[in-house]
Amino acid sequence: MSELETFRDAARDWLLANCPPSLVGSQTSELEGNWGGRKAVYPDPGVKLWLDRMAGRGWTAPSWPREYGGAGLSPAQAKLLSQEMARLRAPVPLIGFGLTMIGPTLLQYGTEEQKREHLPRIVRGEIRWCQGYSEPDAGSDLASLQTRAARDGEHFIVNGTKVWTSYADECDWIFALVRTDPAAKKQDGITFLLVDLETPGVSVRPIRLISGSSPFCETHFENVRVPVRNVVGQVNGGWSVAKALLGHERSMIADAFGATRRRDGGDAAGLVDLARRQLGEVGGAVADEGLREAIAQNEMDTRCFLLTLQRTRDAAKAGHRPGPETSIFKVYGTELNQRRCDLAVRIAGPDALGWEEGAGFGGDAVQRTRDWLRSRGNSIEGGTSEIQLNIIAKRVLGLPD
Repeated sequence: MSELETFRDAARDWLLANCPPSLVGSQTSELEGNWGGRKAVYPDPGVKLWLDRMAGRGWTAPSWPREYGGAGLSPAQAKLLSQEMARLRAPVPLIGFGLTMIGPTLLQYGTEEQKREHLPRIVRGEIRWCQGYSEPDAGSDLASLQTRAARDGEHFIVNGTKVWTSYADECDWIFALVRTDPAAKKQDGITFLLVDLETPGVSVRPIRLISGSSPFCETHFENVRVPVRNVVGQVNGGWSVAKALLGHERSMIADAFGATRRRDGGDAAGLVDLARRQLGEVGGAVADEGLREAIAQNEMDTRCFLLTLQRTRDAAKAGHRPGPETSIFKVYGTELNQRRCDLAVRIAGPDALGWEEGAGFGGDAVQRTRDWLRSRGNSIEGGTSEIQLNIIAKRVLGLPD
């Protein structure tokens, strides 16, 4: 215990000495941070400085091995560092799919060459990654994907289209599932491939959503040459790799739903303040008994969810890989976020109808409206709720087909 306390004190001192003053106390969400990548722009130079200093210590990926750019911290040390970061309330120095999805997958399935090529660049925030799983004609049946990769010597020639490739227009590399054996059973003919988005033949088109934003993209591959060395796992054996990565993705999505309430004022205090403003009340308990009950129920559900997520994070830091139980987090987190957005809109009443600032609508009202519209997609992205419930029934509860 004394060694851990010594580590905590040293970490706290270093963070206070090295975090740019403009960033201290400015965090509003655990998911607020720098995505990095070759296309990153830094209006505040302190953000880049914070990334460089943290990456220099391996603290952007503190539990990853030192040889791949991490800090090699023990689970207990990583937890203490996370606590001190939360105390500092500075934006996370680096976030993204590199740290949460492809990085952990490469640690599990990647070759030594792949780990040394990609992991240090992820830690330093030099490369931003996106995901190439879904396709226009595959829907929730991921194994029906039709993007083809034909072997040509030491390369694959890739042709096809991926959809819902989040932030592909701002990313540098994509991890994709491709069909390398059309004659095999659906799951048996799939390969997990890493593709540089600057490779000739790759094109990206943003997709405008109902909320007005365009985080999703359509990514097209036309005769794209990808080295065979970029295969993760075995050729035609990508389904196992894909499932492992999905476990990391669902944990990440669940974390996002848990953090959303802190960003948009969706915690109990934020909802109470909103209710008081709408009802013209100054203090004390919200007069509307129905609203009081709904806010209290939302807060209890959220706290239970966050505590369960924290246990999962602690297990991950101890070396436990995410399993099918992550589908529970995905389904519950989806429903929780949608209920929270519905409640905020219900409280806001007519003020929830704002689409653009002006005409009596402020920025908070507009954001609340767009968040509510955006939440409609939660039950589809990252695997539909129906698919997740099937996984829970079969692989968690062991129910018969």
